[in-house]
Amino acid sequence: MRVLVQGKPVDSYPALPPEAGRGSPRRITEVGEEVLRRSCREVTEFGTPELSALIDDMFLTMYIADGAGLAANQVDVDLRLFVYDCPDDHGVRHIGHIINPVLDQPDPAHRLLIEEAEGCLSVPGARMDVPRTDRTVVHGVDKDGNPLVIEGTGYFARCLQHEADHLSGHLYIDRLSKRDRKDALRQMADRHEEVLARRVEKATALGHQLQP
Repeated sequence: MRVLVQGKPVDSYPALPPEAGRGSPRRITEVGEEVLRRSCREVTEFGTPELSALIDDMFLTMYIADGAGLAANQVDVDLRLFVYDCPDDHGVRHIGHIINPVLDQPDPAHRLLIEEAEGCLSVPGARMDVPRTDRTVVHGVDKDGNPLVIEGTGYFARCLQHEADHLSGHLYIDRLSKRDRKDALRQMADRHEEVLARRVEKATALGHQLQP
């Protein structure tokens, strides 16, 4: 499988990125918590140990929850930052983090919406069809303040749009009809205990303790 780290190809990469190996698990916030409903603050200090540690923790937390992406407010941190480890529709694995992201969507005349199933670690256990553009470009910076441009297609484009939504205080269920939103919350209620139990098992397998 081809691998791109921070948008650049690498010869090989471990299944569990080094960031996750250095991190500590954090609690994932859930729908209904206020931090998920407000626009996050811009990151203004770069190259700090605290920022690096947050990214490491987010990678590990994402892996424990079997996620493809995770935004900072999903670990109760009000900053414009997300991490990802996500394949595209061509089998390319994309790994990285991006800070202060800005989406550059195709103009309406060249925009193709694809409706596919989507889930969210903050709405555990629910999956619903959501329309997203089939490609997107994200501009931002890395943890040292270096500029980044990340291009995504297919499922990876969906991931980038989903995480950018989080940083603006939006969940994917906000894009659903009232009836479908109720269905998603019902799925979450039915599967919540099972999903959190799986996270505890995964954390234990990785040598960490996680509160059920």
